[in-house]
This record gives sequence, C-alpha cells and structure tokens, in this order.
Amino acid sequence: MPKTRIDRAFERRLAAFVNAGEVRALQGGQRGVEKESLRVTPQGHVSATPHPAALGAALTHAHITTDYSEALLELVTPTFRSNPELLRYLRDLHQSVYQRLDDELLWAASMPCVVEGDASIPIAQYGPSNIGRMKTIYREGLGLRYGRVMQAISGVHFNYSFPERLWEGWAAIRESRDTGADFVSASYFDLLRNYRRHGWIVLYLFGVSPVVCKSFLRARGEVLPEFGRGTAWEPHATSLRMSDLGYRNRNQSGVEVSVNSLQDYVRDLTRAISTPHPEYQQLGVKVDGVHRQLNANLLQIENEYYAFIRPKRVARSGERPTKALLRGGVEYVEVRSLDVDAFDPVGVEEGTLRFLEAFMAFCLMRESPLIDAAEQGVLDGNHVTVARRGREPGLLLQRDGRTVPMQDWAREILDQMQGICELLDAGDPQRPHAAALAAQTAKFDDPAVTPSAGLIATLRGSGESFFDLALRTSAAHKTHMAGLPALDAARAAEFAADTTESLSAAEALERAPQEDLDAYLDAYLA
Repeated sequence: MPKTRIDRAFERRLAAFVNAGEVRALQGGQRGVEKESLRVTPQGHVSATPHPAALGAALTHAHITTDYSEALLELVTPTFRSNPELLRYLRDLHQSVYQRLDDELLWAASMPCVVEGDASIPIAQYGPSNIGRMKTIYREGLGLRYGRVMQAISGVHFNYSFPERLWEGWAAIRESRDTGADFVSASYFDLLRNYRRHGWIVLYLFGVSPVVCKSFLRARGEVLPEFGRGTAWEPHATSLRMSDLGYRNRNQSGVEVSVNSLQDYVRDLTRAISTPHPEYQQLGVKVDGVHRQLNANLLQIENEYYAFIRPKRVARSGERPTKALLRGGVEYVEVRSLDVDAFDPVGVEEGTLRFLEAFMAFCLMRESPLIDAAEQGVLDGNHVTVARRGREPGLLLQRDGRTVPMQDWAREILDQMQGICELLDAGDPQRPHAAALAAQTAKFDDPAVTPSAGLIATLRGSGESFFDLALRTSAAHKTHMAGLPALDAARAAEFAADTTESLSAAEALERAPQEDLDAYLDAYLA
C-alpha cells in the first residue's frame, strides 16, 4: 500500500487542542437538516394537487415548505446540538406530515420517476403577496433556464456551525489576535476551499442515485446505458444527482464563484446576478404583461447558484443573502451534496450526520491554500468523475498536477479524521463518531457496501425497475410512520401551533397593502 501523505500542519493543530486542554472544543456545534421529498400519487405520479392546507402556508411555515415544485415538500428542522434530538424532530415532522397527506406518498429517492415532461411538474405557488409572487416568478425562470424536470430532483442539506467557544482557541492556534466576525468568516472560507478539494468523498460515501428512470432521461434529452425495464444507469456511478445529469448543470459552466474570501465570493455572485446573459435575454423577462423570470442575468438571484456547499447567514426580512453575509459574516455552512437515503424513512442516518460533523472539522483544520481558476476546473472534474464513476476499480483523480488513486486519497482523509473523532467523542464511552468513521472506512475497503452499490444489488435481487422499487419503498416508509407511537402531546401542540401561525402570517401578508410588483422587484434586486 502506498505511504500515506502526512499533513504536519494539520497534526500540529489537532495536537494543540489536546495540549491546551481543549479536548471538547469541537463538541456542541449547531446542526440542522433540510430534506426534500416529492409528493406522489399511490401510482407514483408527481402530485398535481396544491400544497395541502393542512400543512400550513408554504410561504411562512418555518419547518414545512416547498422547494421548486408545488409537489416538492421541504422539511426543515430547527438547529440542535445533538444528532439524536435532530433526528427525533425530523422523524416527528415526517410522521405529522404523513398524517395529513391522505393517500399520497413521499417519494423515497432523490431522482424522480414517471416524469411526463416539464408540464407534469407544477411550479410552487405562494399566494398574491409581492414576496410570494417573486418566489413563483423566480421558479418560472428556473424552469425556462434549466427545465422543470431537473428541479424535481430531491436532496438533503446539512447545515452546520462550530461551537462559539471554538473560535478563541482556534485563533490562538492560528496565531491570530482577531476572534471576531472577520476571523470566523475567513476560517469558514478555509473550510469551503477544502470541501471543494475533498468533498468528492461525500458523493462516494452517501450517493444513492446510480440509476434513473428512463422517463427522466427522455425529459432531459439524455441517454444512458440500459439497466433493465424502464431503468438506465452508469455501472459505477454513486450520485447521478450530483453529476452533469443533475445539479452540475452545463448552463452554469460560465458562472465562476471564488471561495478564496468572503469579499471574492460576494463580488463574483454580485457580478453573476448583474451580468446579462444573451440566451436568457431572448427568453424575455416580462412578455405580454406576464413575468417569465426575475431578470435576464447569468443568475436571477444568489440562490440560483448550485454549489456543493454554501456560506450562510440568516437573512433579515427582505435582505439578500450576500448583503446578510457582508453585514455579519458567515454564520454557518450548508452542505448540499447529500442524496436522499432511499432506505431510511427520514432520508438520512445518524452516522451520516456524525461523519459530516467530523468532516467539517477536517476541512477547517487542514491547510487551505487559495484556489485559482485552473485548480477549480480540476476539482469540479473530480466531483463529476466520482459522481459518475466513483466505484470503478482503480479510479484515478487529479491532485496537485498528478493522478492519484481515489482509494489512497480517501484513506489519507479518513486516517486524519480519526483524531478529530477522538475530540468529538471525548467523554462519551460509546465513541459514536469513531463508529461512524469506521462504517465509512468499510465502504472503501469494499465498494459493495456503499449505498449506491446496495441500491443496484437490491434491484438485481428483486428484478424490479427503479420505479417499482422506489414506489414500494415509499409506501413502506409511510406504513412505518403510521406504525410509530403517537406524537407526544407537547410536540403535537407545537406542530399545530406552527401550522396555525403560518396561515395567519400568510393571510396578514396578503391583506397588507402591496406596492407595484415591478417596483418591489426593482427594489429587491437593486
């Protein structure tokens, strides 16, 4: 086996926490999850019904909303310091939603099926208020630019912030006198650069979309090898969702956003949302009095930029994401490259969250040189390679101007994460982070135990199409949720209050005087 590269700076930083008596400095970070799921009929068709009123108002509900489509539910947890607490809330939220869906199901997989062209994907509606109309117009623009079918892909987003007490010790280790917002933001951008370098490992470990329905490909005008009835595949794929078939969309190939600093990031995003795009200009912004998109620029707004990971700050009402970042700096990061775990009723497992928590610390603590355009092209290529060919024997990736075996690089990452897991597990005899790391290490020892390989093995064993398997699994998840004990009274009352409050808030927005929509959009986009 090739000798593992040693990152001395990383080892010194890790040891500094121990030597300073800060063995628990990494514990207690805040984390939350956003999980998307398509509502489908019992027959597996994308639901054509409006967002159920029993779930509250999608515009104003903090925890149950919609993403691109009226049928694409997004369940959002509050932040927690404990993974079990987070997953309990997510389970309770699913249970509550299922009780209000009548006979509909939540599609278990990331990739949609029985897609009958763009017309079968209803765009999310948010009511007549200016902010609601703006959200729908933005989605109209996305549909014109990328196609509605791509927007029906589901995923899981992991939001994470380090504990506040970390920053003083981290500043001392980095020999910085600054522990304020600028230092924290710069540290998060260190993390972002290293995630771009190493984030392909997340696609390998947790990707579970190696196959797609042929209906999805027909709607996208794409072709893949046939796997079986109604199903196409890439034989060694891990996450077609995160490949150039999914969110690594060719339409954004000209959008380059640096993560070398907060200032560079905001500069590049600002340029993208203010630079006209000839193709989008031809689509028209307002045609015969009807808005078709918010503008004809490279990006309509910041959220249109499809990144594997984003720096975030909670924005004030009406505040643009970039303005929020400039106001207060980076508050947390949003990891967006997780497929929905099709075999878990809530779409994500505790071990996944624990691994990601450790991986965030790994990305923070590694040396993080600036990334130029040439390196960024290489890093993007590595992600696409792992998404489409990650389980290919002997797969090579590009690193520092040479090719390296993916397996060797992965083992280097996992070896270095052991010390981080020890810090995260300090005081816990169960050592859950170490166990999560060991589970991921096993996937490199044997690619057959990856989720993507497991999905393929299940299809082969059952003889089902991807559609049949996903529909059967979706129904099983609903049955599982129905069999759980009833929600405790406090949680049920909390959810009922959230629903009522969201409906009242939406009604208040709609009753309030509305300025001219064009003036409102001009002010927001200025």
